[in-house]
Amino acid sequence: MAITLGPNQYGKAEVRLVTVRREGSVHHLKDLTVSTSLRGDLAATHLTGDNADVVATDTQKNTVYAFAKEAPVGEIEEFALRLGRHFVDSFEHISGTRILIDEHGWNRISGHDHAFSQAGSEKRTTAVTIQDGQAWVVSGLDDLVVLKSTGSEFHGFPRDKYTTLAETNDRILATAVTARWRYQGDGIDWATSHAEVRRILLETFADKHSLSLQQTLYAMGEAVLKEREEVAEVRLSLPNKHHFLVDLSPFGLKNDNEVFYAADRPYGLIEGVVLRDDAEDPGLAWHTLAAF
Repeated sequence: MAITLGPNQYGKAEVRLVTVRREGSVHHLKDLTVSTSLRGDLAATHLTGDNADVVATDTQKNTVYAFAKEAPVGEIEEFALRLGRHFVDSFEHISGTRILIDEHGWNRISGHDHAFSQAGSEKRTTAVTIQDGQAWVVSGLDDLVVLKSTGSEFHGFPRDKYTTLAETNDRILATAVTARWRYQGDGIDWATSHAEVRRILLETFADKHSLSLQQTLYAMGEAVLKEREEVAEVRLSLPNKHHFLVDLSPFGLKNDNEVFYAADRPYGLIEGVVLRDDAEDPGLAWHTLAAF
C-alpha cells in the first residue's frame, strides 16, 4: 500500500484590514476581511519539515497590510488580483493562489465627512484564483435580507399523512440572499457590475409574482444573465424565512394576513445555479469557494 500527499494549500485566514483614505476633511473607509492561500510544490515541508519553500503566513499577512498602504485598495476584486499575482510572480515554487475577501459596508452619516454607521450584516464578497497564468473571479454578496408582504403563493404540492402545511395564495416571502456569480474575464468595472447585479436581484425579487421560492431563485439568476453579459453563471442560496399567521380565533379575532410570527428555525433552504449554455469553461473558478 502506498501513501501519498494529496492536494494541499496554506495561508493566513481572516486578516482584518481597515483603511482610511483622506481627501482633505473627507475620509473614505474600507473594512475588509482577507484570507490568502498558496499552492505549489510543498511536499518537502509536509514530508520532512523542510521549510525552504514556505512563505510564512505572517509574511502573507504583512503583504496584505503593505499593499493597502502602497496603493489604494480600490475594488476588492482588483485588490485580490494584485495580491494573488504578487505571490505567484514573486516565489518560483508557488504556482497558484486563492484570495478571499469580504467587504463590510459602512454608510457615511449624513452631513459628516468622517463619521460612519455600519450598513448591517450584508457583505460584499470576492474569491480570486490565480493558476498557470490565468485568473478566475467569483464575486457575490452574503446576507442580503429581503421581504415582501404579498405577491407570493405556495400551493399544489403533494400531500401525504405527514403533511400539515396549509396551501396559500397570499403569504409573506422573506429570505437572506447569498449569491455568487462567476465573471468571464477580469477587465471589468467591478464596482458598477456588483451594484447592477445587486439591483437586478432586488428588483426581480420584488417584481416577480412568486409561486415558489424556487421560481423566484431562477427568475433572479435569469435576470442577471440577461442584463449582464460579463456574468457567466449565478449561484443562489435562499433560506426561506418563514412567517406564519397567528391564530387569533381564541380571542374572537380574525387574522386577515396582518399578524405573523417569524420562525427562525427550522427553515426551508432553496439553492440552485443559473448559467449560460455558451459560457466559457469555469476551469478553477469554483475551486475558490472550496478547500481545494
